Amino acid sequence: MNDITITLLGITFIFFMTSLGSAIVFLFKKNISEKINSLFLGFSSGLMIAASIWSLLLPALEQSTGYGSLSFIPAAVGIILGGLFLVVIDKIIAFFINRKNKTSDFKALSRSGKLFLAVTLHNIPEGLAVGLAFGNAFLLGDHSVFYSALWLAIGIGIQNFPEGAALSLPIKEETKSKKKGFLLGVASGIVEPIMSVIGIFLSSILANVMPWLLAFSAGAMLFVVAEELLPDARLKSGSNIGTWGFVMGFVLMMILDVALG
Repeated sequence: MNDITITLLGITFIFFMTSLGSAIVFLFKKNISEKINSLFLGFSSGLMIAASIWSLLLPALEQSTGYGSLSFIPAAVGIILGGLFLVVIDKIIAFFINRKNKTSDFKALSRSGKLFLAVTLHNIPEGLAVGLAFGNAFLLGDHSVFYSALWLAIGIGIQNFPEGAALSLPIKEETKSKKKGFLLGVASGIVEPIMSVIGIFLSSILANVMPWLLAFSAGAMLFVVAEELLPDARLKSGSNIGTWGFVMGFVLMMILDVALG
């Protein structure tokens, strides 16, 4: 394969796997029971926290070594800004709904909205990472480096499969619409090829801000997990099925991240 074909294959693969994972929602013909919903919410929580650590925070710390003993700053500040971003977005939406309805009796951003926003933000630096890898390959002009970038894209793409399912299933359960769960899952992934293309052309510039972007996305994901997913994963009956879902999701994403680099 020539260099352009390898690049297109890598960029396409990461989006395809997110879409494929989102399509899992069509395998469920009936409404999900309370226990199964708790299991999925716990699974999504564990998966997102593991992704925040291994896909976002650890790379952010590794790329911040130039800060010396203050290498924690991009990660720490980014996490806080990611959480604050969701709070500000929620307040802005609340303000406009108040003006329209003349009331404050509403929920600004639904759980599905916050989950979609967090996963989409998480996909932005992943797409940029793929773009940076291919951008560096073009700069070096070494054909073998393109295969290294392709392997990175394949690794991220495989991780995107459970992430797509972890987004579409909770959305389907809340909205009672398989189509909406699938489409929002696909929409969250479409930013990756877009950001990959941007990363290719801006590889030399974006490398300096990647630690901040990675940590920002991690903060948004952690905020959603703590505020929306984990509380709803806890059943009133006292069953710990949601907790086991969390453990399974965390372990699965940890294995994928570590095994695929």
